[in-house]
Amino acid sequence: MPRSLRIVLPALVVLVWLTVAAIGGPFSGRIAEVSTNDPTAFLPASADATAVQERSRDFRDATGVPAVVVLERDGGLDDADTTAAAGIVDRLADRQDVDAVSPVIPSEDGDALEIVATLTASADTGDAVEAVRAVVADALPDGLRAYVTGPAGFTADLTAAFAGIDGLLLGVALVAVLVILVVVYRSPLLPLLVLTTAVSALTASILVVWALADAGVVTVNGQVQGILSILVIGAATDYALLYTSRYREALRDHRTGWDATKAALRGSLEPIVASGGTVVVGVLCLLLSDLDSNKALGPVAAIGIAASVLAALTLLPALLLCFRRAAYWPLRPVHGSAHPVLTGPEARGAWARVGRLVGRRPRTVWVVSTLALLVMGTGLLGLRADGVPQSDLVVGQSQARDGQAVLADHFPGGSGSPALVLGDADRTDELADAVAGVDGVEAVVAAAEEAPAGTVPVGDGPRGGAPVADPTVSRGQVLLEATLADPADSAAAERTVRELRSTVERVDPGALVGGVTATAIDTDDTGIRDRTLIIPVVLGVILLILVLLLRSVVAPLVLIGSVIVSFAAALGVGALVFDHVLGFPGADPAVPLYSFVFLVALGVDYNIFLMTRVREETLRHGPREGVLRGLGATGGVITSAGVVLAATFAALGVIPILFLVQIAFVVAFGVLLDTVVVRSLLVPALVLDLDRRAWWPSRLSRRPRDM
Repeated sequence: MPRSLRIVLPALVVLVWLTVAAIGGPFSGRIAEVSTNDPTAFLPASADATAVQERSRDFRDATGVPAVVVLERDGGLDDADTTAAAGIVDRLADRQDVDAVSPVIPSEDGDALEIVATLTASADTGDAVEAVRAVVADALPDGLRAYVTGPAGFTADLTAAFAGIDGLLLGVALVAVLVILVVVYRSPLLPLLVLTTAVSALTASILVVWALADAGVVTVNGQVQGILSILVIGAATDYALLYTSRYREALRDHRTGWDATKAALRGSLEPIVASGGTVVVGVLCLLLSDLDSNKALGPVAAIGIAASVLAALTLLPALLLCFRRAAYWPLRPVHGSAHPVLTGPEARGAWARVGRLVGRRPRTVWVVSTLALLVMGTGLLGLRADGVPQSDLVVGQSQARDGQAVLADHFPGGSGSPALVLGDADRTDELADAVAGVDGVEAVVAAAEEAPAGTVPVGDGPRGGAPVADPTVSRGQVLLEATLADPADSAAAERTVRELRSTVERVDPGALVGGVTATAIDTDDTGIRDRTLIIPVVLGVILLILVLLLRSVVAPLVLIGSVIVSFAAALGVGALVFDHVLGFPGADPAVPLYSFVFLVALGVDYNIFLMTRVREETLRHGPREGVLRGLGATGGVITSAGVVLAATFAALGVIPILFLVQIAFVVAFGVLLDTVVVRSLLVPALVLDLDRRAWWPSRLSRRPRDM
C-alpha cells in the first residue's frame, strides 16, 4: 500500500468518527425527549390492563394521570385549612396541564383532606406534578402538611430519580474507567485513546437510538437509557483492551506501525467480532419478551454493542497507528525485544504463579472453585423476584411514598387509584354488586361524562343513592371504578384485584379489570413468563455460537456450564445482600433476567478472549502448554477488562432506582467473580484436566499431548 494512503486512511477514519461524535454528542442530552417512564407504555398489547387503559378514554373527559393531593394536620383541621384547600382546587382548575379537579374530600377522622387532580393527557407528568406541588406549597397555612402522591406523583418521583442518568451516571463511569486504565497501563495517553473510542461508540449508538425512538420504532425509558450508556462504555473498553494488548505484542515483532496494525487486527478480529456478536445475539433474545420495556432493550443494546465493536476495530487502530509506540509511553514496546515468558520456571508475575497452580493440581482447582460457587448460589433459595410495590421503586426520599402512607392513614388506601372494570352495560348493576362484594373493595361508582364529579353510584353496594346521571355507555360497555381499601401498589391490593378478576368473569366472561394495581400485576406476571422463556433461549443460542467458533462440542459445554454456575453464585450473593444487608423489599422479575443476559453474554466474552487464544496456542504447542500459555497471555487483559466492566456497571448504583441498584450489584459482583475465579481458575483447570477431550470432535482432540 502506498505510504501516502497509509497516512490518509487512518486520518480519514478518525475524521469520520469525530464527525459522528460531533453530531451525536448533543443527542445525549436530548434522548429524554423520546423517553417515557409511564408503566402502561410498556405493557403487552394482550394484557387486560392495556385494553382497559385504551378503552377508558371513551368514558371520561379527563384521560390523563391522576395526582392525589393529601393535606394533614395533627389534632384536627381548622377553618383556615379548609379555605386553603378550596383555594388549591381553584388554582389547580385554572392550570392548562390539569384536566379536572375533584371537590375537597374530608376524611372521616377530621385530620386530613384529599383532592384528586387529573392531568391532561398531553402533559409532561414530571413537570406537571412539580407545578402542582408548587401550587400546593404556596397555599399552605402554618402547621398543615401536604403531599402530592397517586400515580402521577410516583411517576414524577421516578422521573426525578432518572434525572441524573445523562450526566452523573456517565461522569462516574468515565472517571472510574479512566482511573483503572491509568493504573493498569501506567500511561497518560493510552487511557485517553481508549476512552475516546468508547465515548465515540456511545455517541454513535445514541444517535441511532434517538432516530429510531423518534420514529416510534423502539420505546426508550430511563432504565434502557442508563443501561445503554454503561453497556457501551464497558464493552467498548473491553474490546479496546484486547486490541491494545495485541498491538503491544505486534510492536515487538514489527518495525512499522502499519505492519503491527495488520498483525494486531488479525489476532483480535475474530475474538472481538465473536464476542460482540455473542452479546448482540444474546440481547436480541429479549425481543421474545411480551413487555415493550424488555423488547426495547434488545435492539438498543445490540446497537450499542455493534457500535462498540466497530469503534474498537476502526477508530482505535487508526488512533494507535497515529501515535504508535508513543501511545504506551513511558513503557513503550521496543521492536525486537523479547516477549514475556508465559510458562515454565522462568515465567514471572502473578499470572505465571496462577498458571503453575493450575498446572500442578487442575482437578483440585476446578472442583474447589465449583464448590465455592455452588455454596454462594444457595442464596437463590431466598430470592424474591416477583415484583415490588411502585412506592419502593425509588431508593431514598419520595414525597409520593410519604403521601401514600398519609393517605392510607386517613382514607381508603386505594383513593385516587381505583381498579377499573370494563364490562357489559346490560349487566351494570350485577357487575357493580359483584365488585362491591369482593373483600378489599370500599366503594364502586360508574364513569359518567354528564355527572358533575364524573362518576355516579351504581348497584346496591357502597355509595348508594339516587344517581344524578346515567353511566356512560360506549360500544355496549360501561366503566366501573372500584376504590380499594389498601394502597394500589400493595400486596393486599394485588390479591383484591386478582379476586376481582375471578369474580367479574363469572358475571360477565368478557369483563376486563385494569388500573394501577392491574398494571403492576400484568407487568410482573409477564416479566416472570419472559424470564422463564428467554433464559433457556439465550443459553441455547450462545452454546451454538461457541460450538461454531471453537469447532468443538465439549469446550462450549464447559464454558456454558461455568457461566451458569457463576451467574447462580452472583445472584445468590445478591439475594443475601438485598435481604439481610440492604433490607430491600424484593426485586423486579426483570432483575434476574437482565442480570442473566448481561452476565452470560459478557461472561462468554471473557471465555472467548481466553479460549480463542488457548486454541491458537494449542495448535502451536499442544493441549497442556496451550492452556497455560493462553492463560498467561490473556490473564492480565481479562482481569483488567473485568475490573473496568464491573466499575461501569457499579456506576448504575448512583441512580436511586431499586431496579438499577440491584442490577449494578449483581452484574458488577458477577463480572468480578467471572474474571477472578471462573476465567482464571475454573475454566483453565477444567480444560487442562480434560486435556485433548475438551476439543472433541475437532482435529485438536486427536493431536498428541506434547508437540
